[in-house]
Amino acid sequence: MSTEENKAIFHRFVDEVMNQGKLSTIDELFAAGFVGHINLPPTPPMNRAGVKSLFSMYHSAFSGLQTTIEDLIAEDDKIVGFLVVRGTHTGNFMGIPATGKHIAFRTVDIFRIADKKIVEHWAMPDQFSLRQQLGAIPSIGQ
Repeated sequence: MSTEENKAIFHRFVDEVMNQGKLSTIDELFAAGFVGHINLPPTPPMNRAGVKSLFSMYHSAFSGLQTTIEDLIAEDDKIVGFLVVRGTHTGNFMGIPATGKHIAFRTVDIFRIADKKIVEHWAMPDQFSLRQQLGAIPSIGQ
């Protein structure tokens, strides 16, 4: 596959899964044997069902969830996206009750793509910043 085709897969993931909450798209984009790597406890096993569960949780916790691709780099079978995620905290998020606060945090996502499917994913969301914005972690000077 070309890097442009791989970028199109990444864009579709952001547009449909992250922004629209269309979890059925995960079955179309992710390989059956997909493996995900995310350091975000507690998370379900990072297979397709786990990805659905994770994004269901984000869409339940944050209304108006929107992700912007700030930068996208593709080489061979890998795509690296630098993203900003924004929304309003209107539901429970990992034990943090709704605050009504508007949030914005960055994440770096890397996909490995084979045969037009995402076969591996590494995610590094800035959970420290997010939790500070929600008041779960004190900011410097508090």
